[in-house]
Amino acid sequence: MTPTQDEIATAPKVLLHDHLDGGLRPETVLELAADVGYELPAGDAESLRSWFVDSAYSGSLERYLETFAHTVGIMQTREALTRVAAECAEDLAADGVVYAEVKYAPELHVAGGLNLEEVVEAVEAGFRLGESRAAAAGRPIRVGSLLAAMRQAARSREIAELVVEHRDAGVVGFDIAGAEAGFPPTRHLDAFEFLQRENAHFTIHAGEAFGLPSIWEALQWCGADRLGHGVRIVDDMTVAADGTATLGRLAAYVRDKRVPLELCPSSNIQTGAADSIAEHPFGLLARLRFRVTVNTDNRLMSGTSMSHEFALLTDAFGYDLDDFQWFTVNALKSAFIPFDQRLALINDVVKPGYAALNANRAFAHVRAPSS
Repeated sequence: MTPTQDEIATAPKVLLHDHLDGGLRPETVLELAADVGYELPAGDAESLRSWFVDSAYSGSLERYLETFAHTVGIMQTREALTRVAAECAEDLAADGVVYAEVKYAPELHVAGGLNLEEVVEAVEAGFRLGESRAAAAGRPIRVGSLLAAMRQAARSREIAELVVEHRDAGVVGFDIAGAEAGFPPTRHLDAFEFLQRENAHFTIHAGEAFGLPSIWEALQWCGADRLGHGVRIVDDMTVAADGTATLGRLAAYVRDKRVPLELCPSSNIQTGAADSIAEHPFGLLARLRFRVTVNTDNRLMSGTSMSHEFALLTDAFGYDLDDFQWFTVNALKSAFIPFDQRLALINDVVKPGYAALNANRAFAHVRAPSS
């Protein structure tokens, strides 16, 4: 049975790929911009929301990148960072997310005079505040930070050291972000080798825009635990008319090793991975039993949420609650928190949550004939 919108909203969800500077509330953008005299392209919340989404879907890389210039531009003070992080946790919890790993690049938030340490401390304070507010509202959530280095810059080792320094205070891992083409992950080998020596976790944006070489380097040279997007792994497989797929060596390796794919359907449409959700490789990768996870990437720019992504996938591929539980357990298996904590979330939160939804559905089905 197709899940209802209420069931999708209530279902426990786990999010591994979400950017802090891509998920602000439009109302917050307006208020923070007014505080510092920052000029925005629209003057009211709905117009601003539409501007972000329209720009992201414009097909123009310049307009897409401009959207982040506006959000980063007003996230340059301790107060702004803490507020944005707190609201992020609250918004995700309100959408049924029970665990999230949220990415941000500390080096992008120092223009107002903060140093890297102060940026991390401000964001972590915000996440803890948001967690407490969400718990008080009856929607508990845990948020871990992924500190990202910009792949076109040269501060990755510094950011990696920050990850290790703050890994007992909410930071769960490392990432590199930014344009793939021309900036291969091997430029940052020093950072990845440091993280490996320190037994730290990291994911790498790879296979979103550049393709198989990016995925191969991220895994075989850099040792990534997960692939940020990784959707272009389908370039290494051939699908016959009857649906039978033949995997190349790299695709087979990714599936055999259970490398998690942080798939972001709506965002991938924006960046050209597919022309529509129905044509998105998610359906093929799930059918072939890759370790697929569902993610939002940039909630503001894509006009999306985890519930919206689940609904889109339901419409395109006919997924049900059991499929959603599988994707959610996949994500928790792949999370960067300790195994016992992942297991507790699976057994004490995710599985009981889906069991309750299925029980309610069965009860409603039994009662329906006499109603």
